[in-house]
Amino acid sequence: MLKLARRIVALVFLLGLTWLFLDFSGTAQGMLGWMAKLQFLPSVLALNWVVVVVLLLVTWLFGRIYCSVICPLGILQDAISWVAGKLNLNKNKRKFGRFSYDGTKWHAIARVVIFALFVVAMLAGFGFFVQLLAPYSSFGRMVTMLLKPLYEMGNNVLATKAEEVGSFQYYQVDVWQRSLPLTILAGCTLLIVGIMAWVGGRAYCNNICPVGTFLGFVSRRSLFGIRIDADKCKNCGLCARKCKGAAIDFKNHTVDGSRCVDCFDCLETCKHGALSYSMAKKTNTPNSSLQTPHSADSKEPSRRAFLTATAAVLGASVVKAQEKTTDGGFATILDKKVPERNNKICPPGAISLKHLQQHCTGCQLCVSECPNGVLRPGSDLLNMMVPEVSYERGYCRPECTRCSDVCPAGAIIKFKGDAEERQAVKASTKIGTAHWIKDNCVVLNDGVSCGACARRCPQNAIQMVPSVAEDPKSPKIPVIDEEKCIGCGACENLCPSRPFSAIYVEGVDTQREV
Repeated sequence: MLKLARRIVALVFLLGLTWLFLDFSGTAQGMLGWMAKLQFLPSVLALNWVVVVVLLLVTWLFGRIYCSVICPLGILQDAISWVAGKLNLNKNKRKFGRFSYDGTKWHAIARVVIFALFVVAMLAGFGFFVQLLAPYSSFGRMVTMLLKPLYEMGNNVLATKAEEVGSFQYYQVDVWQRSLPLTILAGCTLLIVGIMAWVGGRAYCNNICPVGTFLGFVSRRSLFGIRIDADKCKNCGLCARKCKGAAIDFKNHTVDGSRCVDCFDCLETCKHGALSYSMAKKTNTPNSSLQTPHSADSKEPSRRAFLTATAAVLGASVVKAQEKTTDGGFATILDKKVPERNNKICPPGAISLKHLQQHCTGCQLCVSECPNGVLRPGSDLLNMMVPEVSYERGYCRPECTRCSDVCPAGAIIKFKGDAEERQAVKASTKIGTAHWIKDNCVVLNDGVSCGACARRCPQNAIQMVPSVAEDPKSPKIPVIDEEKCIGCGACENLCPSRPFSAIYVEGVDTQREV
């Protein structure tokens, strides 16, 4: 029953979080947004101490249940390992198990070193390393970068078929590559985690993942855990060979509580009733099994493949996101190029680039949820997982608060109040300032009247005035009131000038209300 309950809850979290990243309608966020806020590292960065304390207390009481039923990357490893076991053609391995006890000092030292580097990176503000190893964020990147384009294409096929029969329940969305470097990184992460799970079960979780290592410290002496009754144990080793966490030392009748993720697979494996999930005994006997292991029978393959693949990804060249090439589907036009901004534009609610870098885990949930195509992964190597704003595909609508609503790490702070109050604050939050480029304007270059920027500015921050002050009939050009402008990008996005807009937005150092 414990194993069945664990699998049901884990499946709910895995499917729920996957849908949360795939959904573009906002439905999933209203129903399942709490799942993202239960993730450990985002809760720490958001200073959500209630969730952090509850998770630590649960881990101390019951072991690393978090890794088995809440962490999506951990659940994904279990799923891959399960499939590997089912597809294994070696009947003897299927019968007697595929794993072995892992108590080598090398692995123990490696996981501590990686965790120490992770903590140093967090304190030093080196976000790339933190974002690279954060388990929830790794899962989010894989779903957003690899699976979401396929999901969107499937939606568009369904919308087309529905429209043919007169149903408009579904609608088409743009399918675009948000970041090629980050897609490559997500693919490499999936490959590495997948191979390690296929061969070694929870090898990635127990040797590399910093969250798993930290919770392992807490669960080493958890109140409840897997216990081995030495009197009933026949030393057959079947439980150890079935343990995907490589945590059971059947010879010494001990279970490494720092590696055990409470999957409960071993309970049904033992045919002699020697295993149980129970409270720790007060005396230090062989039955009190959450002791630090001292020996090992075998060694798992080297983890150097992880570092090699990561280094290859870091050397990848950074390219721009794919841009639109058609105007509403009616006529082919020149590509609108991304301007070189001196100051990056941060999502509204991020306060500043420094605050965003310190708190963002790079999960890409805000990028996935943005309905306007404004948010995308960063365009430089060190910030390639941190979201930034650009207006080639749309503009930041003043009434939209989706990114601040979904961020679980506090990198994009949620606006206070009800929906109407949040929208009002968002509409007055200055994230940038528009600048006019005379040489790009079609009014002066082509001798036509335009005014698209002034007509579409939601803040009325742009006025059209004669280009020659002494001649009221001269072509009118835009003048920007920088105090009113909030940097929403409507002017930049809707400007007809190509390949560069005649108006572009520069980010501000610190966001403020105007």
